[in-house]
Amino acid sequence: MNESATRPSNWNAPNIITGARIVATPFFLWLLLADGGQNDALRWWAAAFFVLAIATDAWDGYLARSKGLITDLGKLLDPIADKFLTGAALVGLSIIGELPWWITIIVLVREVGVTIHRLMIVHDVVVAAAWMGKLKTVAQSVAITLALAPIGSVLGDAAPIAYWANVITMTIAVALTILSGIDYIVGYLRAKGRKA
Repeated sequence: MNESATRPSNWNAPNIITGARIVATPFFLWLLLADGGQNDALRWWAAAFFVLAIATDAWDGYLARSKGLITDLGKLLDPIADKFLTGAALVGLSIIGELPWWITIIVLVREVGVTIHRLMIVHDVVVAAAWMGKLKTVAQSVAITLALAPIGSVLGDAAPIAYWANVITMTIAVALTILSGIDYIVGYLRAKGRKA
């Protein structure tokens, strides 16, 4: 049987969902940056968009695996969509002065660096996704969602609770980002050593 005849089309549901996330990310950034980030209604919409995008990321991955719709294009687009959304959120929060730029830079350097490296070695060495990397993704998602949502504005006198929740979750996310990056490098070196 011809292999190309059984290969799934690039125009499949998971890839379209992934592409939609990439295309919609500038709209998300607008929601966050409008009125200098001071419009509570738009901030809630930005937080809701982020949560929805994270959910569709899990959904399109499940669809691709369960329906046999994994494609090379999907493997390329999915991490790009993830980093584009996460990067937009972090950069937007730094632009409006709610997240130090050094945090954004550390996270982006790790995320972009590992993603590019994975794409470069994909045909040479396979580095399996580690539990720490998955935990990092969850921690980042929670931290960014809390940072996006203007929870403090509805808590009144209890607003410091929201602030400290943001500080703690973002600290955990950054720590796991760094540690999972180190774990990835160690995993790559081990995989390369086994292949040699």
